[in-house]
Amino acid sequence: MGASRSSTKQAIASEVWRLLAEFTFTRFQSGDHFGILREMGLTPGHMKALAVLDPDEPRPMRAMADALSCDASMVTWLVDRMEERGLVERLALPSDRRVKTVALTTLGVATRDRLMSAVYEPPPELLSLDTTSLETLRSQLSKLPAASGSLWSRGSAPTPSASSASAVGDS
Repeated sequence: MGASRSSTKQAIASEVWRLLAEFTFTRFQSGDHFGILREMGLTPGHMKALAVLDPDEPRPMRAMADALSCDASMVTWLVDRMEERGLVERLALPSDRRVKTVALTTLGVATRDRLMSAVYEPPPELLSLDTTSLETLRSQLSKLPAASGSLWSRGSAPTPSASSASAVGDS
């Protein structure tokens, strides 16, 4: 009986994971953030690079490569494109001038904030759920551990816009 319950739980968990992944990937590929990326001539890789940069602290290029799980040459390409668009600047580390760090410019911080707001804006399909369903979903998902090194920590996630907040409250 335990094996049957275990396989049923596995099957349900697999279906939930598939549904979450399909919804997220579909919405992510058509969200407003893609318009911002296109407008700036950037890729999703640039968005991730902007996400791992702290607006208040330059980051060494090697640390960016580690955070992005990619080769240093890929970070060089990403940073070159972002530097061309005025989003970042390369700086020498004061304690070791051989080490190059990457710092967000004022435009880079503003672009990062715009992207973050667009990414976290709830899609219409989610807003169509009633408040009780949303609260249940939030309660269950909040039990899952946050990924270490995740993009834009929960603390920096934007608050819902007034239109989103009122749409949720209307259900």
